[in-house]
Amino acid sequence: MIVQQPADRSPIPHAEAPRDCPLCPRLARFREECRAEHPDWWNAPVPAFGDPQAWLAIIGLAPGKHGANRTGRPFTGDYAGELLYATLAKYGLSEGDYRADPGDGLRLTGAIILNAVKCLPPANKPEPNEIATCRNFLEASLAALPTVKVVIALGQIAHVVAARALGLPPAATKFGHGAEHSAPDGRVLLSSYHCSRYNQNTRRLDAAMFESVFERALALSPLPLAGGVGGGPV
Repeated sequence: MIVQQPADRSPIPHAEAPRDCPLCPRLARFREECRAEHPDWWNAPVPAFGDPQAWLAIIGLAPGKHGANRTGRPFTGDYAGELLYATLAKYGLSEGDYRADPGDGLRLTGAIILNAVKCLPPANKPEPNEIATCRNFLEASLAALPTVKVVIALGQIAHVVAARALGLPPAATKFGHGAEHSAPDGRVLLSSYHCSRYNQNTRRLDAAMFESVFERALALSPLPLAGGVGGGPV
């Protein structure tokens, strides 16, 4: 199933935070500051983007100020999105061209993108209580996606949040690039270094490393694989 996603409409609306979510006071204050500074930006909790019948869920950390907080679509408009969306295209998980604009018509098929924290945090660093509070929305999102079988967590914080959401004890669910853990319900958690500008520029993560995690996810896919680079769901 292929779904086009406007920035202001989620494929899982009942799992989303309200636009003026008050649960994290520091993030709410920062949101208001951004609205005053950039009134034409999204400046709200960023909704999920992708296919409501996805088998793969990708979990990022939080919106970037000039990326998803500006555009309203996860990983759209920032450096990290270039590698992520190129990878999704390579493995048949998207249709259309990514142009860093939520109006570009890009569609995801078989995949959905979520965030561990839905609002922009100051200095891109959410506090532990904010991460814990927002986990309720991630858990609701995963519950609303019964066909998801594989979860890719981007970065250590997303890994820990995803582990908790999947019922895995974080202390026994070690983070590492390419780490793999099976949840009690049979879903599989894969972990990757985050595709941030810093990780790419320092060569902690390159395209081949990132793609290897998606190749493993495809190998775990419940769908038949087609031919082509790395296979892909049909």
